[in-house]
Amino acid sequence: MTALSETISDTALGANREADDHAPARLVPASLSELERPRFLGTRPRRRSISIGLRASVPVVLLLAWWYGCTSGRIGPTILASPGDVLRALIELAQSGQLVEFLLASLGRAGTGVGIGVTVGLLLGISSGLTALGEEVVDPTMQALRAVPFLALVPLLISWFGIDEMFKIVLIACSSTFPMYAYSYLGVRNVDRKMVESARGFGLHGWRLLFQVILPSTLPSLLMALRICLAISVVGLIAAEQVGTTKGIGYLVLLAKQYFRQDYMVLCILLYATLGLIFDGFIRLLERVVMPWRRHSAVR
Repeated sequence: MTALSETISDTALGANREADDHAPARLVPASLSELERPRFLGTRPRRRSISIGLRASVPVVLLLAWWYGCTSGRIGPTILASPGDVLRALIELAQSGQLVEFLLASLGRAGTGVGIGVTVGLLLGISSGLTALGEEVVDPTMQALRAVPFLALVPLLISWFGIDEMFKIVLIACSSTFPMYAYSYLGVRNVDRKMVESARGFGLHGWRLLFQVILPSTLPSLLMALRICLAISVVGLIAAEQVGTTKGIGYLVLLAKQYFRQDYMVLCILLYATLGLIFDGFIRLLERVVMPWRRHSAVR
């Protein structure tokens, strides 16, 4: 019995030693001075003043180069008006009240035309992307018309609508319909099918499925389409205001060309660039409102 008990005791001791060898090491708490600060893996946004300075750096450099070229005589007045001449032309227009009047006239035409074109393109794109019947009926015609430059429609639209405001609005609407159609169609087609099936499983159908699942998923494509539509509308605005107009930036361009006023020509270019900045700022603000999560999901 004594030998048997000694054998059992030795076996138990060996098992305990083996268990101790395979047991995980105990964590010894470290002092606070030995802990390392975790490294931040995200991107820290720049200060607003630095961001604004970087955005304004390229325009400021171009302005300084323009000013230096004109004052040093490297750029003659017949080639490009100096910044001082353009500034005096701007003050002259502002004092006469024509600057605000012309800007409001151009903005009204562009806003009305883009609104009509975006609405038509969005409805056609959604109907073509959602249903096979809509794709078969609408898409071939829209793809064919999209290949036609909208400026080629100017003579035909003049013969239909004359040279009044209707012609200008329809031309701008035609310029913005096809980009919105293409992006909305692709946005609807690229919606995740599993997400749509899951929404249907939770009882979403018809209009609720469209407004709560499909349209929110296509918001990035729709906002990009709206950005392109606003940019192209400036081209349509220039072409529309060259005919039968007594108000607008295009009319100012026409007068500058007739009287060979370099300062007014350059001023009109800067006004169109200002319209582009206003449109871009509007889209950025709209993105912050309807897609607040996009600011934190960008890869950069």
